[in-house]
Amino acid sequence: MSYELRVERLIDATPEEVFDAYTDPEAMKVWFTILNEEAMIVENEIDLRVGGTWVSAWGFSPEEMFSETQTFEVVDRPHRLVSKSSGRSPDGSSMDDTTVEITFEEEGGKTLMKVIHSGLPDEANRDFFANVAWQGFFDRLQAYFAARVGG
Repeated sequence: MSYELRVERLIDATPEEVFDAYTDPEAMKVWFTILNEEAMIVENEIDLRVGGTWVSAWGFSPEEMFSETQTFEVVDRPHRLVSKSSGRSPDGSSMDDTTVEITFEEEGGKTLMKVIHSGLPDEANRDFFANVAWQGFFDRLQAYFAARVGG
């Protein structure tokens, strides 16, 4: 049995801006770390095409890095991304073969970003991604666009 979650957030930017910030390696280095109190290492490479991969690593030291590899199944800028994802924690544990579908819907000059994350192995992982990981992601992305407007 596997588990699925659905989360969404209205982001104060256009779908093109949100899609591009989400998929740009340099922008990700900014939004991924924007709310952290201590310095974080973020490394990523992206080949944004069907069959291409997005390889990311992040952590507070080289010895304690999380990693994730996504393989794109759908790339429809600025409307939709679908990828298969696998990840590894610093302790060596892994989570393989989840699917992440993200849509970017225009709503009055803003973007309703919807995430369906499926194939999660258990309720604990589903709840962590729904309540911590994706919510933190949305918070960071909102802070990124707020800083751009204010800066």
